Amino acid sequence: MKWRTHPPDVLPLWVAEMDVPLAPPVADALREAIDIGDTGYYAGTEFAESLAGFTSRRWQWDGVAIDHVAVIPDVMMGAVQVLRLITAPGDPVVVNSPVYAPFYAFVTHDHRRIIEAPLGRDLRIDLETLEETFRRARKQSSKGKIAYLLSNPHNPTGTVHTVVELAAVAELARRFGVRVVADEIHAPLVLPGAEFTPYLSVPGAEDAFSLMSATKGWNLAGIKAALAIAGREAAADLRRMPEEVHHGASYLGVIAHSAAYRHGERWLDALLAGLDANRTLLGQLIAEHLPGITYNRPEGTYLAWLDCRSLDLAPEEGTNDLSVVTDLAGPAQLFLEHARVALSSGHIFGTGGAGHVRLNFATSQSVLIEAVTRMGRTVALHTR
Repeated sequence: MKWRTHPPDVLPLWVAEMDVPLAPPVADALREAIDIGDTGYYAGTEFAESLAGFTSRRWQWDGVAIDHVAVIPDVMMGAVQVLRLITAPGDPVVVNSPVYAPFYAFVTHDHRRIIEAPLGRDLRIDLETLEETFRRARKQSSKGKIAYLLSNPHNPTGTVHTVVELAAVAELARRFGVRVVADEIHAPLVLPGAEFTPYLSVPGAEDAFSLMSATKGWNLAGIKAALAIAGREAAADLRRMPEEVHHGASYLGVIAHSAAYRHGERWLDALLAGLDANRTLLGQLIAEHLPGITYNRPEGTYLAWLDCRSLDLAPEEGTNDLSVVTDLAGPAQLFLEHARVALSSGHIFGTGGAGHVRLNFATSQSVLIEAVTRMGRTVALHTR
């Protein structure tokens, strides 16, 4: 999808997919499965066990209890299914905008109501705003069921929430009776200078859920599998998840993701070194070619959130329908049409996104250099 959506002359730096070779342990596991014809139904706990081992080694967190884990098709379908367990149609779901665009699409398509608690100007969780939003959601919830869909590391800003911030979130959620569902799909992709804290490791998060997958860390979007992990007090809720949900994951996906968690850390470490180098290069390129654009150096993911509002471009004219996650407007439309660089349009990420673009820097340095150089020429020609 990344390289085929647009014509061949377009450099695609939009969808969250990396231009990397497959990790050898993953490729070996898939070849072995094909060679022996192991393409039936999945059974067992190997996937959950592989994640538990990874979290213990990587983050010194032994909180993945195998009987508190459910296999799900992917993280967003898992989010929908978990929200069905703890909310009803019409109930509010809080998000920190600007945030991953499918949050809006999936939640609203399932008849829940999004309530935004915008990030602060520093692109971190604004705890005062979050408290006020929880209070407002409590007043609007007829049955008292409220969920908070948390993105950590945050997409699209690359912010990695600290243990102090997450502890404050857990305290607020407890106080207002809000159930937290943490999308932690980018957790393996925390870059030097930051540290990932699993939400379920925070005191007070025992009634929360985490959604994890090897999809982003090892570039496995095409072979779907993920896990929903329940805190101790949420385990009974997770057991109510319908049996058919667990059959949605690809068995080859389970094999690939398990191999990544068990044997893919050396490859992951090399990847992170490359992403760190690209992160630095991107900052240098923006300073040289796009000095009017603000680049907030991401702490995690391979996504850069670029503030283009100072470029004085024409007002954005997108559909404003946040269920359409591929809509283009403003600077993203300009860069696609005139620089032939595909980026994600900021307005689809909700309040605070207009005038921004999300750039995926998980590509070769030659592509990154060419893309930003093209963008710089376009800005010089088209800004007022």
